[in-house]
Amino acid sequence: MKYPLDCEISFDKSYLFWLCRFIRNKITSLSNRQVKDKNRLAQILHELITGYNTISELKSSIKEVRNIGINSIHVYFIPLEKLYNFLINFGAASLKEIDEELLSDFLASETANLSDATKKNYRIALISFFGYIDKQNEEKNGFVHRYGIELKNWGGLSGKSGTKLPSFMKKEEVQRFIQAIDKYEFSNKIAARNKLIIKIILYTGIRVNEAINIDLKDFNKDEDAYIIQVRGKGNKPRVVMIKESIIENDLKEWLEYRLTNENLLFCNQKGKALSQAYISSIVEKILLSAGIRKEKNGAHMLRHTFATMLYQKSKDLILVQESLGHADINTSRIYTHFDKDKLKRTTDIF
Repeated sequence: MKYPLDCEISFDKSYLFWLCRFIRNKITSLSNRQVKDKNRLAQILHELITGYNTISELKSSIKEVRNIGINSIHVYFIPLEKLYNFLINFGAASLKEIDEELLSDFLASETANLSDATKKNYRIALISFFGYIDKQNEEKNGFVHRYGIELKNWGGLSGKSGTKLPSFMKKEEVQRFIQAIDKYEFSNKIAARNKLIIKIILYTGIRVNEAINIDLKDFNKDEDAYIIQVRGKGNKPRVVMIKESIIENDLKEWLEYRLTNENLLFCNQKGKALSQAYISSIVEKILLSAGIRKEKNGAHMLRHTFATMLYQKSKDLILVQESLGHADINTSRIYTHFDKDKLKRTTDIF
């Protein structure tokens, strides 16, 4: 069914109407292999058809959708939420006022300090959103409004100079962080679980999303180590390994306390998966307790730390690529920027 472009009495309601339908469309097109609560997801999809009264209500549902297991939906929502606030401040009265020039202004102001990768995500979100509206709007007289947004001439991407180097811990900071993990005072019931998942992320470099979805059947002991099979982006499987001595105490304690019959290694008391936001908040608290401050203090920084140290010790870019599960070796190449041995050679030129 198609709807008029300005289908509500106010601009903010019309925008929210289309955003809810677009988000629903994206949820149904993204991979649902890791969905934990199918009934709740079906309920949210119905709510998106009914619509929400405020952008805050929609934002809460997006967070819940991510926790359920559709993690990449925020890549679309965040830019479109910011566009909503931008247009409200702009004083837009109709969706017909939006054009490519206005969207370029939005991108210029909102993405100035972001990496090229994030800027590309913003551009894709805008093109997808207005492309969806192009196909779904129609007035009573049969007229269809076409945005035709392409943003080909947007000059916000600055090439390699716009790519940010990732935050990571130095060797001395890693040692302090590891000590802080064991010293940090968690609730007794979840201490072992939290320590275990953080150590696995740090020592294997797996993504947070991969860690919170580890299945018990994919976590197996092999001599003095544990072999873990994880599924990365695009549902691609790979294997990582961690020494038994690093996690044996926390693992034993957690498995003894773990009361659920669910297959997830890491879960709450109801057997549900932990959220990425929860893990990142724990990591940030431990970092602060150790006096370590980085530009980004979340759990993903542990992955960058692992990759940086792996390359520094091995000088093997293929190993870094395979360990991190990068489809393209050029993605792994960023860690060569931290090769101190090569940098030291430059100091001897003169």
